[in-house]
Amino acid sequence: MLAISPPGWGGNLLRGLANSVQIALGAFGLGLAIGVAGAWGKLYGSPIVRDLMEIYTTVVRAVPELVLILLLYYAGTDLINRALDSFGYAPIDISGLVAGIGVLGIVQGAYATEVIRGAILAIPQGQIEAARAYGMPPGKMLRRITLPAMLPFAIPGLANLWLIATKDTALLAVVGFNELTQETRQAGATTKAYFTFFVAAGVLYLLLTLFSNVIIGRIERWARRGMPPIAESGR
Repeated sequence: MLAISPPGWGGNLLRGLANSVQIALGAFGLGLAIGVAGAWGKLYGSPIVRDLMEIYTTVVRAVPELVLILLLYYAGTDLINRALDSFGYAPIDISGLVAGIGVLGIVQGAYATEVIRGAILAIPQGQIEAARAYGMPPGKMLRRITLPAMLPFAIPGLANLWLIATKDTALLAVVGFNELTQETRQAGATTKAYFTFFVAAGVLYLLLTLFSNVIIGRIERWARRGMPPIAESGR
């Protein structure tokens, strides 16, 4: 399908796909880090920390993602430059890649917080109590007990967040970043072959999803090693 398009546009779509994957990986990683910290703060933090985490997750999940992207992309950049100016530093030009990862990472972090919090609550409490009985410090307990034990419960929700991240990169087209959707729009506007290019983009997103499902399946099997298989419900 890409072969019948004018020379060069197929390469543009593939570069756009590469940009989308870069942003999705960065945003998912940032969101995962925020999610771990947020879930820990919600479960074990002080009352002030728990309230702040509750406000963060509620606001981010309540406001449409497109509105958040526009708000954080433009207002966030402006606030950073105002803060730099107040300290006597020159304004900076934040690249689209960094801004896209930061904006989507904040959105992903709110959802990851709830996914990881639920996974931690699903851990058999005997494991946590045993770690506390041995006097294990909170940081070591997080690395040695909590994270490995909650991983099998968290993977399905985190897998969905990854797939959402790959598609949410399309929202960055509204701020002019050249990810896959923006490249597709430019190709279609130039050649007037909208159908061809948007079908090609849909196929690329589908291939990315299928590849992701294969990797996620392997990670899930690795995380559940030594655990009883999940029983399939019968009629």
